[in-house]
Amino acid sequence: MNILRSVWRVADSSSNGKGSIDWAAVSAAAKAATDPGSLDLSTADRDGYASDVRDARERLQAVAEVEFDVPEVIEVQNRHHWIDANVETFHRIMLPLEEHGPTVLPGITRAINTGTFALVLSFLGNNVLGQYDPLLLADGDGDDDHGLYFVEPNIRRVAHSLDVDYPRFRRWIAFHEVSHAAEFGAAPWLSTHLETRMERGIDALVEGDLDRDAFRELDTAMTAVEGYAELLMDRAFDEEYGDLRRKLDERRQGGGPIAKLARRFLGLGLKRRQYERGARFFRYVADKRGVAAASRVWDHPENLPTDDELDVPERWIARVSP
Repeated sequence: MNILRSVWRVADSSSNGKGSIDWAAVSAAAKAATDPGSLDLSTADRDGYASDVRDARERLQAVAEVEFDVPEVIEVQNRHHWIDANVETFHRIMLPLEEHGPTVLPGITRAINTGTFALVLSFLGNNVLGQYDPLLLADGDGDDDHGLYFVEPNIRRVAHSLDVDYPRFRRWIAFHEVSHAAEFGAAPWLSTHLETRMERGIDALVEGDLDRDAFRELDTAMTAVEGYAELLMDRAFDEEYGDLRRKLDERRQGGGPIAKLARRFLGLGLKRRQYERGARFFRYVADKRGVAAASRVWDHPENLPTDDELDVPERWIARVSP
């Protein structure tokens, strides 16, 4: 990471601009601090991505007994491509706070905020492997309202560092991200459900308050999203993958103090707990009633487990799938 170039980009952002974040400078600084990586793929590698996504869709549909389509937008990206795709997402989420949040010393605040988000996007751009993007809070409808991204340089680097077979690791990432596409495809209401909780929480912050219920409901829904994806991975992937999960977890727990601080700041530990808690819930339901019964969680919002039901899945079974 070229930190000096990144700092220069932030310092070069106009302190007189509108908004508390200079998003053009965020993008420029994040990319200045990040090696884009190579997208020099062989024909076999490109065909491999296509077949991985296609096979994941077919196997997940069969296992979950739900119908869904993968996004029209499926991209194999380098790190700069991923940053470009996510700057707008961050901008949409932060816009209410930018427009209505309190501002003290606006010039200094703008530089600090811009630098913070540049570092966040740079860190994520160097570490994200794949992403299903439902484009929350995006305007408009249609085929471009979600996307599926694979950050090829990160996938290849991590496969090498873990000493695992690259095609197998790439396929595992594809199955995981298509699992998320299955959830949002099976539950057309899910994006709106998440958006409304997110908007409530942000609106409360703008007013100087904290809507704990909104964030609790958002956390519960995301726990279901992550846990169900883990269930589908368990049942649909071609082979046992415990070694991949173990090695990747060990890698994430390692790293230097800056990496650990960044993970804590970004709540990546919380995401791991969501995986584990949600997976325990859905594995119990699937073992007792089958995967099709577990998939009923996506029939309508009322079928989402409550916070209590996540820890006592028998209550959810009694309520939704007796």
